Amino acid sequence: MDFIFSLLAAPFIYFQLVVEGAAPGMGATPAVALPQMQSHSAIDLVLAAGPVVKGVMLLLALMSIVSWGIVISKTFQLRTAKGQTKKFSDIFWGSRNLAAISEAAVKLGQSPVASVFAAGYRELTQLLKAGNGTRDKNDFGDIDNIDRALKRARVEEITRLEYGTTFLATTASAAPFIGLFGTVWGIMDAFLGLAQVKTTSIQAVAPGISEALIATAIGLAAAIPAAIAYNYFNQQVRVLGRSMEMFSAEFLNIARRHFLT
Repeated sequence: MDFIFSLLAAPFIYFQLVVEGAAPGMGATPAVALPQMQSHSAIDLVLAAGPVVKGVMLLLALMSIVSWGIVISKTFQLRTAKGQTKKFSDIFWGSRNLAAISEAAVKLGQSPVASVFAAGYRELTQLLKAGNGTRDKNDFGDIDNIDRALKRARVEEITRLEYGTTFLATTASAAPFIGLFGTVWGIMDAFLGLAQVKTTSIQAVAPGISEALIATAIGLAAAIPAAIAYNYFNQQVRVLGRSMEMFSAEFLNIARRHFLT
């Protein structure tokens, strides 16, 4: 981190040396202030920043902490959902007893496919009870009742799986600009401080510029993981969404073929 700050400040230092006629090749030995810059650690830069820049850093740190909390919890949630979905699929296609499958769906409640089955099975049971086991679609509605129940369950499961990812998208898009705001404010303060000193050398503003630039670095550190996680979670939710759609179609075919004829 110290090397990065020194590298960013090097062009300003060289420009000052050229102005003073002390740059390499100008006939004088350069008095580079780079070692002085390297004496500042990242923590020193954060502590030395102004109140506005510190507030920006604190906001970015909180956004990063919340983002990582969402990433960790969402990773476990999706991993559990995928594992339980596989178990439920094996049970569903390996058994012909809907009551036993319904019990398995209750136990595998983190599986979105199991939740979709539970919704469809409840609707099918109600239709069969209303028709005393010999349902006539002309009297008690048609297969659309079950289809609507399955669609409603899919929407609820997608909403549950996507919960929290909006904050990741917000962090990914807003954090760099929040950090940039802190940087601009810090640089503005650094140059305004030149009015209070007699010298106008780069050494007078380099610490302030470094303190400001760290706000942008923190913003990027918060935004990049959030953007990667948001795209990954979206892809995983789409996969589970397709699984729910395929299962819904199969469940409707089974219900129509074996119970609603």
